[in-house]
Amino acid sequence: MLEIEIDGKQVTVEDGSTIMDAATKIGAFIPHFCYHKKLSIAASCRMCLVQVEKAPKPLPACATPVTNGMKVWTRSEQAIKAQKGVMEFLLVNHPLDCPICDQGGECQLQDLAVGYGGSQSRYEEEKRVVLNKNLGPLVSTDMTRCINCTRCVRFTTEIAGEMELGQAFRGEHAQIMPFVEKTVDSELSGNIIDLCPVGALTSKPFRFSARTWEMSRRKSISPHDSLGANLIVQVKHDVVKRVLPMENDEINECWLSDKDRFSYEGLNSDDRLTVPMLKQDGAWKQVDWQSALEFAANGLRKAAKENGPAAIGAFASGHSTVEELHLLQKLTRAIGSDNVDFRLRQSDFRADSFRQGAPWLGMPIAEVSALNRLLVIGSFLRKDAPLLAQRVRQAAKRGLHVSAINAVAEEWLLPVKNRALVAPSAIVPMLLQVVSALAAEKGVQVSEHLAMAVPSTVSDEARAIAQSLASGKKVAVWLGNFAVQYEAATEIQLLAQEIARLTDGTFGVIGESANSVGGYLAKALPIVGGLNARQMLEQPRKAYLLLNAEPDLDFADPIAAQAVLSSAPLVVALSAFKSPALLASADVLLPIAPFTETSGTFVNCEGRAQNFNAVARPLGETRPGWKVLRVLGNLLDFDGFDQNDSEAVAAEVLGAEIAPRLSACIAGMAFAYSVQHTDALERVSDVPIYAGDPLVRRAASLQKTRDARAPAVRASSVTLAALGVPSGARVRLKQGAAAAELEIVADDTVAANCVRVAAAHPATAVLGAMCGQISVERV
Repeated sequence: MLEIEIDGKQVTVEDGSTIMDAATKIGAFIPHFCYHKKLSIAASCRMCLVQVEKAPKPLPACATPVTNGMKVWTRSEQAIKAQKGVMEFLLVNHPLDCPICDQGGECQLQDLAVGYGGSQSRYEEEKRVVLNKNLGPLVSTDMTRCINCTRCVRFTTEIAGEMELGQAFRGEHAQIMPFVEKTVDSELSGNIIDLCPVGALTSKPFRFSARTWEMSRRKSISPHDSLGANLIVQVKHDVVKRVLPMENDEINECWLSDKDRFSYEGLNSDDRLTVPMLKQDGAWKQVDWQSALEFAANGLRKAAKENGPAAIGAFASGHSTVEELHLLQKLTRAIGSDNVDFRLRQSDFRADSFRQGAPWLGMPIAEVSALNRLLVIGSFLRKDAPLLAQRVRQAAKRGLHVSAINAVAEEWLLPVKNRALVAPSAIVPMLLQVVSALAAEKGVQVSEHLAMAVPSTVSDEARAIAQSLASGKKVAVWLGNFAVQYEAATEIQLLAQEIARLTDGTFGVIGESANSVGGYLAKALPIVGGLNARQMLEQPRKAYLLLNAEPDLDFADPIAAQAVLSSAPLVVALSAFKSPALLASADVLLPIAPFTETSGTFVNCEGRAQNFNAVARPLGETRPGWKVLRVLGNLLDFDGFDQNDSEAVAAEVLGAEIAPRLSACIAGMAFAYSVQHTDALERVSDVPIYAGDPLVRRAASLQKTRDARAPAVRASSVTLAALGVPSGARVRLKQGAAAAELEIVADDTVAANCVRVAAAHPATAVLGAMCGQISVERV
């Protein structure tokens, strides 16, 4: 620790700290533009010049390390003169367009010009003009305003992981630009808007729609992936205009993924359901709430009476709030049915009765930086959980060794030390080899229930992964969405648990949605012998409740889901949106509020319950989902549906401590896996980042990005050669009786004998289950 003096105040800081760090510690403000606490030091703007004792000239506070006994003055005559000189140079070429700049009112240059700028410019020469750059559908550019702080360049390289921006030319000709004919396509690209201290980079969807001082700022939580990013939602006249990050170092730090930032556009989609609707004689008619609710209640009562309570099933999306999930399962069980499930994209439920708690990450998000070994199994990590991937990326820079086992070697923009690229059916055999090699490395016995399955010979990939994990002191094993959704998910989980045990590490599940953990805590799944999501499709019910889910895009088998729901005598759908598949399947549509128009709770992957309030009034006759379910319970004369607010509902679920109810482990289950040798092609499905839930699917700007392009079939060049199909050809895919025609492209990140076909997209919804055998033939 070192002691220094800043403006007459003593402060103690760690060795290696800068003057800027020390000033921040005592609350002394030093003006700056290029400095950012999460980025490397550039010292390019020179706005933070300060006077240091015995130094011949002012020094940049952001780049000057502290020495013991140092004396610093941030407001001395010398410091102020230097700062004003820098400001004059920054304003030499800056356009006077504040009245039309979207950054107006929240611009660092504006703010500091008030304190450090002159009353008039001495510069009389022509100002430079910089042509705008096309960075894609999310970020708008006015590059003449750029002050070359290089924050955006450093962010794309250091945080997003890929250099998509750079600085070209020198002096006053210097420009920030993307590479030739390239746009910024990172899933974290919107953060450069926040980082830009001037109006050079602004939000394209938000452009010219409101001024910062016209909008209310309200806190909320992201309803998308399992991280639960904290948001500031800006609202004008009850319309969401913009979403910004709310800083929380334990979760999202000061960043947001583009999905969290721009999905608000879907709130005012043409598909918004704002009035209750009934299907009468095949035609949809708008009705009042009383009529719609009575129709739903009477239909459910009749189905239960005529066919028994077990004839009713309930499907929910994991993007629903804890309150909605709790009241849905409570209503279903009050009817007498245990057929309720929120795990719509899952296909293997054999482990349900052996679970010890709600599957979670197994560790706090903030502790990812302390890991030194990580094994990720069956995950499209970068797109499924962008901000979690960002934390892993930073940890990898500090020495974390990442190993991966999956059917796709997706580019995570971080060094992967060991990777096993295998077909889905080979993931379990590969994990068995890792277990075998790991037990040998550690000199310990494999668990008794696995001893007979462990092979005596192992591959080089398995041995390398085992050696890496065995050498770690703080190890974690994570299951991704693909591993959880695969038909051998139980065996994968048992082996992942064993690897974590052998390494004395933690075992966890990344989670697909905002309430992947909350759904378990709310008991929105069968508990006493009810049917799970797959069984409710294989054994059709007479009536279904559908919460925040779309039949063609949110189920593991969209063909089966649409067929079953369309033929059911009664389907009551609670949704914020209407879609062709929902209109074809449902008999009554009840408009419920999206996350911005209701209060509720999401439990993120680390088991943290985060509640939020509505930031805008419900659109049209929309009502909060928990209230609609509560009223349905009242109409059916059930007890326990008398809550006055969402907090009372949440208290029923989360009243006790959450931590003891969290466990990703399976206990007491036998391992019984037979290796299945097949020459058939295997389907590998991911859910594209901008197709995961109804809200993000309707965000217009996100749907213009590279990640939202219509999916192509992807296969390795070896697989294409075996099929005799060239890259770029049109092919027909067949799964059972279902077929679709798509373009096929060569992609050597896909395992041999596999084809990667995205799910949750209209072009592929006509196919069957997300995993299994598939055939390809040239059209």
